[in-house]
Amino acid sequence: MTNPQILRGVATLNFWAADLEAAKKWYTELLGLAPYFERSGADGKLAYIEFRLGDYQHELGIIHRNYAPQGATTSPGGAVVYWHVDDVVATLEKLIALGAKEYQPLTKWGEAGFITASVVDPFGNILGIMYNPHYLEILEATRKA
Repeated sequence: MTNPQILRGVATLNFWAADLEAAKKWYTELLGLAPYFERSGADGKLAYIEFRLGDYQHELGIIHRNYAPQGATTSPGGAVVYWHVDDVVATLEKLIALGAKEYQPLTKWGEAGFITASVVDPFGNILGIMYNPHYLEILEATRKA
């Protein structure tokens, strides 16, 4: 079976962290679940963790910064990936309470019901959150199929 679409879905989103043990603890507290996969490096120290999240079990991987490509930025920048959440305000409050810093404030986009915000986690990664009516429509249609 072939699919004419080149980009078919998010397989894994990777973040970097210089202190992977702290990132594991922080994300486990935020998400309410432990990573389902962990890998140590040649030195025996934790090198990679991975969580499966949400309705489609998308993967969030966190890699020790030692494995980042040469020249990779250590400050926020580039694209913002938004995760659908049911309550952007409550999720933003939780993120801030856990030590994340606001990157983009809570923003309502028109009358269609889209709401976004983003933060920088304690490890320098941008984490976007969004209430997205389109996501819910696709989820409902998928469940009916």
